[in-house]
Amino acid sequence: MINENKDGAKAGPSFSIPLSVLDVSPIVQGGTVAESLRNTLDLAQHAERWNYNRYWLAEHHNSPSIASSATSVVIGHVAAGTSSIRVGSGGIMLPNHAPLVIAEQFGTLEALFPGRIDLGLGRAPGTDQLTATALRGVRGSNGGNFPEQLEQLRAYLNPSGAEVAMPVRAIPGEGANLPIWLLGSSDFSAMLAAQLGLPFAFAGHFSPTYTVPAMNLYRNNFQPGVLDKPHGMVAVNVVAADTDEEATYLATSMQQLFLGFVRNRPGPLPPPVRDIDQLWTTQEKHMLQQQLGSSIAGSPETVKAKLDQFIEATGADEIMMAAHIYDHAARLRSYEIIAGL
Repeated sequence: MINENKDGAKAGPSFSIPLSVLDVSPIVQGGTVAESLRNTLDLAQHAERWNYNRYWLAEHHNSPSIASSATSVVIGHVAAGTSSIRVGSGGIMLPNHAPLVIAEQFGTLEALFPGRIDLGLGRAPGTDQLTATALRGVRGSNGGNFPEQLEQLRAYLNPSGAEVAMPVRAIPGEGANLPIWLLGSSDFSAMLAAQLGLPFAFAGHFSPTYTVPAMNLYRNNFQPGVLDKPHGMVAVNVVAADTDEEATYLATSMQQLFLGFVRNRPGPLPPPVRDIDQLWTTQEKHMLQQQLGSSIAGSPETVKAKLDQFIEATGADEIMMAAHIYDHAARLRSYEIIAGL
């Protein structure tokens, strides 16, 4: 059951820090993109009622398991169907786009949904190199000029505070109240966010080894800028169910999904299996444990204990949870369980 205040409003999770949702609008085996996008909105509406803090969509391309490629469009879809939860990108892969385009898109979103839009930015392609080339065309960025692109974007959004004047204006975009987050899976964006005084979000859901070092780097090198003090968020995979056994079973969909990436045979999110050991080799199991090592799956008691440990270990100011669960009802139930802890 969800905790409730005296007035009957949902109280949300009882953790010491805010909890948020990371979504890619998963396409499941036998499902369609339309169903995935409907499920995303349904989950967002439930997350809002359960008092989750943010709902972020991620930009990936050329993936048969992800329907959130046109990320700003899906953010608009979610924001239009909700009323209070913050909605944003986790993230927009800035080297795939001209900064002016992102300023205009997110300026439009902020104008439509004032005070509710977050702009999370990454420098990875979010895809394979061939697809990245198709996305970027003649601009040919490989992410190496990410700091310069970030400076341009910030100048479009806030010309009066920019060090370099831009030759054109972002309309919409100029003057938009858009919190910019830097995202990372290594130390590069952690250091850049620290130097610029920006909030930082780390991709612990697929890069667990570097989570604590990156968060420490960010905090130890933080210089006041947009923020007076650091604010670090960590993403983690969480699958909650009524029993440990059921959660372990549901989590095999995520394991199979990443196994497909390891084998370079990506596909839609598969249904869970009872014995995952029948599907992978010992080497593949080890590789996935390295990539998914921070993932949490279990009963309410197990998830509560492991999330508390994860928060303490990372020093995170906020946790963003991804849930690669095949059945939509089970996915809703997972987030409901966490909201009731």
